[in-house]
Amino acid sequence: MPASITVTSLSFTWPDGSPVFEGLDVAFGPGRTGLVGVNGSGKSTLLKLIAGELAPADGTVRVAGEVGYLPQNVTLDTTLRVDEALGIAGRRAALHAIEAGDVSEAHFETVGDDWDVEERALATLGELGLGHVQLDRTIGEVSGGESVLLRLAALLLRRPDVLLLDEPTNNLDLYARRRLYTAVQSWPGVMVVVSHDRELLELVDQIADLRGVNPAARSASVEGGGGRRVGEITWYGGNYSTYEEALAIEQEAAERMVRVAESDFRKQKRELTDAQVKLARRKRYGQKMWDQKREPKIVMGARKRAAQESAGKHRIMHEEKLAEAKERLDEAVEAVRDDDEIRVDLPYTAVPPGRTVLTLQDLRLRYGTRVKGGFELRGPERVALIGRNGAGKTTLLRTITGELEAESGEVTAHVPLRFLPQRLDVLDGERTVAENVARFAPGATNNRVRARLARFLFRGARADQKAATLSGGERFRAALAALMLAEPAPQLLMLDEPTNNLDMASVRQLTTALESYEGALIVASHDLPFLESVGITRWLLLEEGELREITPEAVGFPS
Repeated sequence: MPASITVTSLSFTWPDGSPVFEGLDVAFGPGRTGLVGVNGSGKSTLLKLIAGELAPADGTVRVAGEVGYLPQNVTLDTTLRVDEALGIAGRRAALHAIEAGDVSEAHFETVGDDWDVEERALATLGELGLGHVQLDRTIGEVSGGESVLLRLAALLLRRPDVLLLDEPTNNLDLYARRRLYTAVQSWPGVMVVVSHDRELLELVDQIADLRGVNPAARSASVEGGGGRRVGEITWYGGNYSTYEEALAIEQEAAERMVRVAESDFRKQKRELTDAQVKLARRKRYGQKMWDQKREPKIVMGARKRAAQESAGKHRIMHEEKLAEAKERLDEAVEAVRDDDEIRVDLPYTAVPPGRTVLTLQDLRLRYGTRVKGGFELRGPERVALIGRNGAGKTTLLRTITGELEAESGEVTAHVPLRFLPQRLDVLDGERTVAENVARFAPGATNNRVRARLARFLFRGARADQKAATLSGGERFRAALAALMLAEPAPQLLMLDEPTNNLDMASVRQLTTALESYEGALIVASHDLPFLESVGITRWLLLEEGELREITPEAVGFPS
């Protein structure tokens, strides 16, 4: 039977009682599927359940065919040889023994029909840009990005029927990403890929949009004895661009439904109020007639009971209509996505055109990276710093900040600068978001800090959350707020792989924040769509220990 994944009535809960899925039904067939959703919606958890690394609390996961799984954080034993990491060491050793004249039956059983295993391994490594990696080398001799590709190479050599990829491009440089894109395009079986990499998601055949349920909606559904399941998947045919177009149409319709539902809710509320006024008048009139005793007591009693019964039915009818209108409004609001955007006004970050922001002179960094002669950054330029993994991009940025000392040469920052590292370690996990921002702006009042934080979507109680409790996207937003709201205002902002581990909504939020930033910008990134979205004006390549300027065409963009 053809390879497939079938998930039926799947439920999974974390040890602290937080539900991830309840009653999830989904099936993946042949082709490439992009699994998308906000951070925390359960994408990685679903892949682990399919791969068998987690066990469901209830329901079933059935996979027809062998599964290959590339986790988000690849860890390989650095003492392993490359052929061991590829899973071919035994067959390769048996093959070499046979070639050396040892015709033991055990060697033939080990090799089986895989006589070209070494040639296939070298060919696969070559296709992934690892042709320079010898099979007898150890994992400790390759870079982090190369170890991800080695893990992928091992999966491709196994030829699994089902391939699960979790953020496979996170630690890959631009060149390695393009190798992976080629491998994805040629994949013949079932593939499910979780990624925020737009270029990768443009290669898929369909998008599966996984949405969780917020705690408020969940408790309402529990109290009501029904409601939406925890975790639902909506399917969209085509790649990510097609998905975005369909989603925009859906959201426009959903917002229209909210307006209609709000209008109906207000109408039903008015009608209930009018009905209550009429009933109150009738009651007063009835009481007046009773007090004046203008009719026999038995007649007035019967009329009073009839009036009360009629009033009760009238009130219940209007209350039911109002409740139904409220339910329709809640459903309409639930269908609208909460993709708020950061809107910030940062006038003090402005840098006049032509002003010198940064000067590097005959710079030699640790590990031998050089900036020959002089290099200047002027005005509000937006610079992309690109290069292979291990080329020294992070070392250069940390040297500019003064965190690392240069071996020789000079680094001069002429304006206030801030640096956002990959690890987001600028935040103190034990302090609240507001307290963290206040550390960077000690002269700002509490009201000013909170007013500015609200523009970064930390409103009210959200500003009082401890940094350690934030999700990945929230933590990034808080770190960005701390740097951009710092005093003095940073007129040079440096970001190191800022989109790693961010969902698409968070990337959009980062982009809108940077649109408001009027200072100079240096971004080390392999995410070309993101670099294009922030309006890069200058491209610097760090390669073979030297920094040089290149044209947009050299990285795949038109001039």
